[in-house]
Amino acid sequence: MKLKKGAWPMHDPAWVVIDTNVALDIWIFKDPRTEYLKSVLMGGELTWIATEEMREELKRVLGYAHINLRLQSLGLVIEEILNRFDFLVVLKEVAPKAIYRCKDEDDQKFIDLAVKYQTPLISKDKCVLTMKNRLKRLNVSVMPEWKYPAEKAGLS
Repeated sequence: MKLKKGAWPMHDPAWVVIDTNVALDIWIFKDPRTEYLKSVLMGGELTWIATEEMREELKRVLGYAHINLRLQSLGLVIEEILNRFDFLVVLKEVAPKAIYRCKDEDDQKFIDLAVKYQTPLISKDKCVLTMKNRLKRLNVSVMPEWKYPAEKAGLS
C-alpha cells in the first residue's frame, strides 16, 4: 500500500508521532493491528519522529518487570528494541508546550511534538484520545493504531 499523494502534505514522506504503548504493540506484543503501520515505517513511506525524551521513556518502560518478562519470552533484550527505535526514528528537539494540555503529563510530549509539526499522533491512550477534537483544530489527527489504514488516514 502506498500513501496517497497529498494525504499529509507537510512532509515527504509523511511524518507521524507514535506513543510508547503503540511502539510496544509493534515490537513486544506484536499486535496485528500494527502490522500495516510497521510495514509503512519499514518501507520508508512514513517517517516516525520523536525526541530523546520519548526514547528515554521507551527505555524506562522496557525495564518494567512484566515487559522485561515478555522480552525474555521473545528472546529479546532492551538494547534490541532501542536499536529498532533508533533505526526507524528521526529525532527532533523537544517541542514547546501546545496550547492544549493533556491530563497525563507523560503524554504531553507526544502531543507537543505532533502539534509543532502538525503530524498525526498514533495513540491508544485514553487521555490522548479524549483530546482528538481539540487537537484537530491544530491540524493534528489523533488515531488509535487499528484505525490507521485507509479511510481514516487518507491511505489507499
